[in-house]
Amino acid sequence: MAKSKFLTEIREYMRLHGYSIRTEHTYIYWIRFYIRFHRLQHPSALGPDHVVMFLSFLANKRDVSINTQKIALNALAFLYNNYLNQPLGELGFTFATRPRTLPTVLSSTEVGQILRWCEPRDRLIFSLLFGSGLRISECLRLRIKDFDFNRGSLTIHDGKGAKDRVTVLPHSLKPLCSDFFNKALQIQQADNQKGIGPSIPGALGRKYPSAHRQTAWMFLFPSTGLCNHPTTGVLCRHHLHDSVPRKALKQAVIDAGLTHKRITCHTFRHSFATELLRNGRDIRTVQELLGHSDVATTQIYTHVIGEHFAGTSSPLDMLN
Repeated sequence: MAKSKFLTEIREYMRLHGYSIRTEHTYIYWIRFYIRFHRLQHPSALGPDHVVMFLSFLANKRDVSINTQKIALNALAFLYNNYLNQPLGELGFTFATRPRTLPTVLSSTEVGQILRWCEPRDRLIFSLLFGSGLRISECLRLRIKDFDFNRGSLTIHDGKGAKDRVTVLPHSLKPLCSDFFNKALQIQQADNQKGIGPSIPGALGRKYPSAHRQTAWMFLFPSTGLCNHPTTGVLCRHHLHDSVPRKALKQAVIDAGLTHKRITCHTFRHSFATELLRNGRDIRTVQELLGHSDVATTQIYTHVIGEHFAGTSSPLDMLN
């Protein structure tokens, strides 16, 4: 299956139409799983009933989450509606209702406790997650050109949903960022002497073949090793893998004595939103900084801080 001509053609189609590498890997995974589930039958010979059968298998036999079921459905909808041009139509499949869960958040004090136990690189990563409301993937993809300390802004390219946005950049991070700018540029200069540099998006790399020599394109958090570009095959240096800060955070949480909470890299983004709302920022502003398409997604944070019952006292406190 790994060398399947069919899957290779799907990859080529996705790259032609500008899908991200992450989306490509996810869709290929679920399409491959779907084909294996139906005993290697070609998807064009299958239809809506077979898709429902597969989704039912995931829900009942694999006990996967509702979000995972939706991702699988998105992959198969792409396969039939876009690639095979065999629209699935109405499947008559209804996902179970997911109960609302409130995200774990940290106070500014707790964030400070964690940062104190981090090495400089990891401290800068987690500071950007909390100070700018970034996702971990957005943070690790940052290039030097994305920082504007004069305006106090940070530009996020190709975020979730392939959207660009501008968010706040903490001025207090300028000294630490400057240190890592210099370290990153030293790595770039050494790489350039060998004819290599930071990975550049395929089309841009062809249009600007010397872009890898420009400081603007260097990653702030470069990987320690070299790799082949996933689309061009050119030897280059990619950004740090997200498993590195995740491992560092796990240890920092233990050292800070905060193991009573489930803390992940995304917790800093949740905490960014709740701290802004707690300090009176407009929810529409927070929505824009986070890059949410729907304000309803942002409103979950008003429940976290208890804003929905503001002014209400517990009856126990009225006993006196």
